[in-house]
Amino acid sequence: MLEEVERWLTTRSWSVADRPLHQILAAKQRTGQTVSVVLPALNEEETVGDIVEVIRHDLVEQVPLVDEIVVVDSGSTDRTSQVAARAGARVVHRDAILPRVPAVPGKGEVLWRSLLVTGGDIVCFIDADLKEFSSDFVSGIVGPLLTEPDVDLVKAMYDRPLGGSAGQGGRVTELMARPLLNMHWPRLAGFVQPLGGEYAARRTLLEQLPFPVGYGVELGMLVDALHLVGLDALAQVDVGVRRHRHQDGQALGRMAAAIYRTAQLRLARGHLIRPALTQFERGEAGFEPRTYSVDTEERPPMVEIAEYAERKVA
Repeated sequence: MLEEVERWLTTRSWSVADRPLHQILAAKQRTGQTVSVVLPALNEEETVGDIVEVIRHDLVEQVPLVDEIVVVDSGSTDRTSQVAARAGARVVHRDAILPRVPAVPGKGEVLWRSLLVTGGDIVCFIDADLKEFSSDFVSGIVGPLLTEPDVDLVKAMYDRPLGGSAGQGGRVTELMARPLLNMHWPRLAGFVQPLGGEYAARRTLLEQLPFPVGYGVELGMLVDALHLVGLDALAQVDVGVRRHRHQDGQALGRMAAAIYRTAQLRLARGHLIRPALTQFERGEAGFEPRTYSVDTEERPPMVEIAEYAERKVA
C-alpha cells in the first residue's frame, strides 16, 4: 500500500460515532447547507418504505438534518412508488426527468437524472433494498461534508453478511473492483466498499462528473473524483452492518462486466468495440447461451445540460 494511502486511512477514515448528531446539526445550521437524500428504486416495495420512514422520523422530524427525501422510480412494476410516497418521500419517475433525452436502463442513469429534481447542496445516495436500515447510514456519510470543508465525497463502509453465514458479501468488489483499483488506481486502495451504493457528495462535485449509466457508476465516480479533486477530498465512514438482497452469480457477472468496461474506458478512451457478455444456463437441450450487452453509455457532467444551467439561474 502506498504511504499516501496509509496516511489517508488515518486522516480520512472515520466511524459514525466520531461525529455525534448534535455536532453535525450544529455544523449544518452554521454553514446553512441543505441535504437531499436520493433513493434509486426498481421494484423495491418490500424495503423502500421502511428506509424512507426511518430517515423521515430520525432526520427530518426528530432532528432537522435532511431537507428532502426523493425516490426516483426507474420503472417499477410493483407498488414501489405508492409505498415510498405513503412513507413520506417525494416520488419522481425517471422518464419524467429531462424527457428530451430518452432514458436508458441503469442505476447510474437514475442517479444522474436525480440532480435535476433535487436541490440540496449535499446529495446523499442510499440504495433502496437495504434491510434493518439505520439512519446512521445517512448521518454518518453526510457528517464529514458538513464539518470538514475540504471533503467533497464520502463513502460508507460496513460489514456485509452473506445470507446467514459468517462470510462477507461484496463478491464483485473482491473479485473485480478491488483488483482493478489496486493495479490501476492504487491511491484508491484504501476504500473498504468502493462499490457501495451509500455515499454523499457536494453538488458542486457531482455536477462536474460524467455518470456511467449502469453498474459502473460507483467505480467511475471514485476514479473521476480522484482526478478532479484529489485523494484528500475523499473519505469514508464506518456505519456498521449493511444487509440487503443478494444477487445470483449470473447477475453479478453482468455487474462485473459493466464495472470492467467502466475501468477500461478510463484507462484508454479510444476506438473500442461495443462489448457483450455471454453466459450459460442449462435448458432442455443442454447449456444454452444468453448474451447481454454491457453498459457502455455515459451521461455528461450535469453542468453541460442546458436545463440544469437554466434551473440554477432561476
